[in-house]
Amino acid sequence: MSVPKKLRQLVSERDKHRCAYCLTTEQNCGLRMHIDHIIPTFAGGKTNLDNLCLACFSCNVYKGAKQTGIDPYTNKTIAIFQPLKQKWSDHFTWDENKTKIIGLTACGRATVQLLKLNNSTVVKARRRWVSAGWHPPNE
Repeated sequence: MSVPKKLRQLVSERDKHRCAYCLTTEQNCGLRMHIDHIIPTFAGGKTNLDNLCLACFSCNVYKGAKQTGIDPYTNKTIAIFQPLKQKWSDHFTWDENKTKIIGLTACGRATVQLLKLNNSTVVKARRRWVSAGWHPPNE
C-alpha cells in the first residue's frame, strides 16, 4: 500500500529515522526504511500516523502481517512489541557487547524470535557499528 510522501516524512521524523523494532538507523543500514503497518490493513489497521512505524528491511520482511509470536520460555503465543504503545527499554536491552537484543519480557522475547533481531548478518554489522561509535542509538 502506498503511503503519501508527507505521511512518510512524519513517520520518519517521529521514529528518528530508525527501525522501531531493532533501532537500526537508516544511516547505518544504508537503505531507505520501510513503512510498517503495525496492525495490518487486512486486520483493520489504518494508513495513518497512529498505525505506522519505520522498519528496516529485515524486520519488515520477518514481521510481515504477523501480530503475535511465540515466547521461547513459555511456548505461549504472545502479542509482539507495538512501538507506538510500548516503550522499547521496557521490553528489550542490549547484551554487554551492544550487538544482540535481549528480550526482557514475554513480548520482547517473542519479538526477538519472530523478527530474528539477532540474525548473524545484523549482529556482524552491529559489531562494526559499535567499533565505529555509531551504535547503539540512544532510545
